[in-house]
Amino acid sequence: MSDSVGETAELVTRAAASQFNSHAFDIVRISHVGSPGTILDIVTQAKARKAAIVYTLILPELREAMSRETERLGIPAVDIMGPMLAALEEVATVRPKMMAGLVRKMDEDYFKRVEAIEFAVKYDDGKDPKGLTKADVVIVGVSRTSKTPVSLYLANRKWKVANIPLVPEVRLPEELFLVQKSKIVGLTINEQQLKGIRMERLKAMGLPPEADYAGCDRIARELEYAFEVFRMVGCPVLDVSNKAVEETANDVIALVTRGGGHV
Repeated sequence: MSDSVGETAELVTRAAASQFNSHAFDIVRISHVGSPGTILDIVTQAKARKAAIVYTLILPELREAMSRETERLGIPAVDIMGPMLAALEEVATVRPKMMAGLVRKMDEDYFKRVEAIEFAVKYDDGKDPKGLTKADVVIVGVSRTSKTPVSLYLANRKWKVANIPLVPEVRLPEELFLVQKSKIVGLTINEQQLKGIRMERLKAMGLPPEADYAGCDRIARELEYAFEVFRMVGCPVLDVSNKAVEETANDVIALVTRGGGHV
């Protein structure tokens, strides 16, 4: 039972029930319980069916009614939310809001995050250069320097990110030179590490590891070209060698928010 959706109570119940015979229980979810009268009706039904009640009720009057009625009728009951709220209240500096369904509310932050993720997908890997001038951050670098994972990680933090692969044979989009240089971050990487990453990529694709894509000369030429582009657009450069995506993303934001520099 819940005064919201009841998903949490059901998940906990199913986890506990899995320790018994899989056919030992029928689980019924009752959502959006809104009054003590409804609780009395449900508790009475539970008594008749010899059921236990697991509940996540936020509103104090509903929790009190549930506790009172289940105790009166001798029904096994588990309050999942009450003890958790009490424990957090002891260490928190603010009072709980006591509003049902807050965890599921689609607030402004939620929509900004969704918008940023959709933006990152739409303008990933140079798909549409028109997005460059709309982005909060533009990431440029050669293939396999974590441009896409970093873009998506930042999108989850509500940053609109576009990224452009740097390939010597492919002309740079004109829109790149319209972007404020403090919004652009160039990614580079150690040659040997990039070679290893690309060889693994070729292997995963079922291609021979000696392909030009992972060749030393090709990698050196691409990285040299990348630095030419970095100098051309005047952007800060971040070395991602041996860095996790999270660390790279944090460094990207540090560079953008302070307006440049090298890491």
